[in-house]
Amino acid sequence: MDTEENKKRWEGAGGTPGGVGEFLLGLGMAIAGAYLLTSSVTVTSGAWSVWGYNAFGLSLVPFIFGIGLLFFNGKSKIGWLLLFTGVVIIFTGIIMNLHIYFQPTSLFGTLVMLVLLAGGVGLMARALRAH
Repeated sequence: MDTEENKKRWEGAGGTPGGVGEFLLGLGMAIAGAYLLTSSVTVTSGAWSVWGYNAFGLSLVPFIFGIGLLFFNGKSKIGWLLLFTGVVIIFTGIIMNLHIYFQPTSLFGTLVMLVLLAGGVGLMARALRAH
């Protein structure tokens, strides 16, 4: 009762024989390393400024006009374009004004984080390759 369908059912990660254990171990390591690394980072934001002036209000102008046009006519292509442009400008402004700081940690702690992350990704990649 060793059919081709039965063999396919027991193929491992990436369709290769075995490797499921390696993949799961690598996934766990990568998740642990990524969690430790990201929990050691502080993210803050700064003021939106263009040439020294606060620019957040200006970034809302296309968004507001797009919303107004869409309330007037829901099929307005210009309204949808302005709305999409406004959303892109707002999200771009948020991302551009983020300040990311790595909190002080020991060298050992940093190495543990990086080894878990890189080793986990390596094990997952190895599990997908036939061996």
